[in-house]
Amino acid sequence: MSTSLPGNRDLPPSQYDLTTYWGRVRHAADISDPRTLLVSSAGLDHAKRLIASYKQNQLPAMTPELWRAKKVVDSTLHPDTGEPVLLPFRMSCYVLSNLVVTAGMLTPGLQTTGTILWQIGNQSLNVAINNANANKSTPLSMSQIGKSYLMAVSASCSVAVGLNALVPRLKRISPNTRLILSRLVPFAAVASASALNVFLMRGEEIRRGIDVYPVLSEAERAKREQSGDDAQPLQSLGKSKKAATIAVGETAISRILNATPIMVLPPLILVRLEKTQWLRARPRMVLPVNLGLVLTTSLFALPLALAAFPQRQAISASSLEEEFRDCGGHEDMVEFNRGM
Repeated sequence: MSTSLPGNRDLPPSQYDLTTYWGRVRHAADISDPRTLLVSSAGLDHAKRLIASYKQNQLPAMTPELWRAKKVVDSTLHPDTGEPVLLPFRMSCYVLSNLVVTAGMLTPGLQTTGTILWQIGNQSLNVAINNANANKSTPLSMSQIGKSYLMAVSASCSVAVGLNALVPRLKRISPNTRLILSRLVPFAAVASASALNVFLMRGEEIRRGIDVYPVLSEAERAKREQSGDDAQPLQSLGKSKKAATIAVGETAISRILNATPIMVLPPLILVRLEKTQWLRARPRMVLPVNLGLVLTTSLFALPLALAAFPQRQAISASSLEEEFRDCGGHEDMVEFNRGM
């Protein structure tokens, strides 16, 4: 992100108030905006040059063009490495990448083979996205990624196949209720496996901890800018397992919050629409209608879920391990990158 670009001047974290939920929603909508995928490598380089110019005091203040440049950089580069995230796994591509597998999982009347294949596809995508957007201060080895992937796939397939077998055996409920429950099976599988996937893919962070940094006051930031120290990365206070647990736990919750409307609303709406004369007369329209429902819900749900918790999180140093007591920055606070 912009912190990896040269210059002694701090860039504002956002044009919105990140201390409020609605401000984080608007910021997340920028990061997840699919239009940033159309920016070429030349456009990214131009955005980086603009931001570097601001950080080197060549531009006096933030302008609409600078905010657009920051939007491009924030939605493309990883906050820890400063390198571009592979395009299909960026948050700005999340809706499009998930569209096909989500619609596949929500397809009415899937048999066991289809259910398993779509769950494998969904968890494969989740593993790639979680790994690409994780906190990079504690990377996973390929063997750890492989083990986590197999466990996540096994969990999602077990839940989906098990519930698909269970629902038809529920004799004391009405056929309509049984139909609705069968359509919600993918949600139960995806919600449980998505949370498990995050913990598996980022379990090494919990075991080893992630870097935490002191929170600087405005006066300290200004002093760093004037002295030129801002050109150097802020020194980590060390790795905290408690901070990692918070980061991974909040990310898992945000995944469930994102999956809930996407996996619940479209199938319930589709159940209603399938009873209408229009859709009964046009059975071929079920798939495009399903895709449209998933796409529309996803576009609204993703920023709301991403904004549930701040990406750059500040907490009291006293809430972490003993070694961080009285080591925090402004008001004894430390911060860390939660990851996405």
